[in-house]
Amino acid sequence: MRIGLFGGSFDPVHNAHVALAQTALDHLQLDEVRWIPAGQPWQKNRQLTPATDREAMVALAIQREPRFTLERCELQRSGASYTLDTVRELQAAQPGAQWFLIIGQDQYAGLHTWRDWQELLGLVTLAVAKRPGASAPSNPDVMQVAHREVALPMMDISSTEIRRRIAEGRGFTGMVPDAVARYIDQHHLYRGQSGS
Repeated sequence: MRIGLFGGSFDPVHNAHVALAQTALDHLQLDEVRWIPAGQPWQKNRQLTPATDREAMVALAIQREPRFTLERCELQRSGASYTLDTVRELQAAQPGAQWFLIIGQDQYAGLHTWRDWQELLGLVTLAVAKRPGASAPSNPDVMQVAHREVALPMMDISSTEIRRRIAEGRGFTGMVPDAVARYIDQHHLYRGQSGS
């Protein structure tokens, strides 16, 4: 089994997330991509939308691709969410699999700040999403570790921008899957918030 791990706050999950996971699925010839909504990300300095809402939105976003699965381990674990703990837990449950950690360029640039990142990169094959024309500075120690690149279609979408647009009462059609847009509307998420 070749399994991709795709984590994030997904607040909200959007079409660029889906495009990255689909591209990684095909490019890396994965059997499965596990979407891992973060429980309590240790590097986030803002209050996240409740985990139940973020989990529900991911479930809606991935429902049409049978090789996408929702992994709840970080939502069920108390305390700060560290990727290394997640990888250890999943590998212990499925020791024969080959694991790929799918991250964006912004995460790659800050990977040297992650807890025990050297040990983490010894357990997974790193797959970095590369946006056309973008180059994020990366730590020289991290750059020495072999990794795969996943070329992304150009999609200028971010969760921050979506939250800002909703808070300002502007439209966000086409930025998130339709089912996620309906969920956001039905549950009145992100209204009256700042976008950051």
